[in-house]
Amino acid sequence: MLHFTEILITGLLVGGIYACIALGWAIIFKTSGVINLATGELTMIGAYTCFALYTMGLPIYVAVLGMLAIALGCGVLTERLWLRPMIGEPVLSVIMVTVGISFAYKAIVCLIWGADTRVFEPRIFPMESLMLGPIHISQVFLYSFIVAGIMMAILIYFFQRTRMGLAMQATADDEMAARSMGIPASSVYRWTWVIAFMACGMAGALLGNINGLNVSIGYMGLLVLPAVVIGGMNSIPGAVAGGLIIGVLENMGDAYISGFFPGGVKTTFPFIVMLIIMLWKPYGLWGWIKIERM
Repeated sequence: MLHFTEILITGLLVGGIYACIALGWAIIFKTSGVINLATGELTMIGAYTCFALYTMGLPIYVAVLGMLAIALGCGVLTERLWLRPMIGEPVLSVIMVTVGISFAYKAIVCLIWGADTRVFEPRIFPMESLMLGPIHISQVFLYSFIVAGIMMAILIYFFQRTRMGLAMQATADDEMAARSMGIPASSVYRWTWVIAFMACGMAGALLGNINGLNVSIGYMGLLVLPAVVIGGMNSIPGAVAGGLIIGVLENMGDAYISGFFPGGVKTTFPFIVMLIIMLWKPYGLWGWIKIERM
C-alpha cells in the first residue's frame, strides 16, 4: 500500500504538468474546432526560451516572465501569419497548416540550440525526496505541480472573470451568435493561441528542469493527447482531469505492467485506456455530446 500511495502521488504531480499541455490542446479545439498538431512544439519553444533566459543569469522568476512574454508574441505572430489567412477554409487544411508549423518551429529550435541535451544549471528545484511520514515525494515534482496549479488557477480566473475569457467561451459555444453580439472573432482566435503558447510553454519549462532539454520534448504534445481525448476535446475541466488521469496511468503501468510486458508500457498504456474509453464514451468523460437534428 505504501508503494501504491507513492506511485499514485507521483502520478498526480506529473499529471499536473500534463494538464497544462492538455489545456493547450483543448483551448484551441474548443474555440476554433482545430486539432493543433503543433502543441508539442509550443511546449518545446517555451522550454528552450526559459532555458536561454535562465542560463543568461536571470533569476528564474524573471526568466519565466520573459518566457511568457515571448510566448505572447509568438502566439500573436503564429495566429496572424499562418492561421488568420485560413479562416473559412476546410478544417483539414488548417490542421495540415499546424503540421507545417510544428516542423518549422522544430527546425528553428535545432538551428538556434542544436539537438544536444541541455540541463538547467543550477537546478531550479531540489532533486532530493521529501519525507511525509513514511512516504517519499520528489520535491521537483511537488514544486512543479504547485507552479502548474498556479498557472491553471490563473487561466480559470481568466476564463470566468475577464471580458476576453467570457468572449472566448461565447465564441466556443456559438460563433455566429457571438459575432452577432459584436464579439471580434479575430481577437478571440489570437488570444486562443497566446494562451495555448503560455500554458504549453510553462509546462515545457517545468519538464525541461526535470528531464533536461532536447528536441524530443516536442513529442510531449502527442503523448498528452490521451489526456485531452479522455477528458473531452472541448472541455477545459476535462483537460485538467485528463492530465491527472494520464499521469497516474503512466506511473501505474510502469510499476505494475511493465514487468509482464517490457518495453514502452509507460507511454502506450494511456493510449490503450483511451481507446477503451472511446468505445464507451466517444466524446470523452466530460466532453460535449454533439447532437444534430435534420
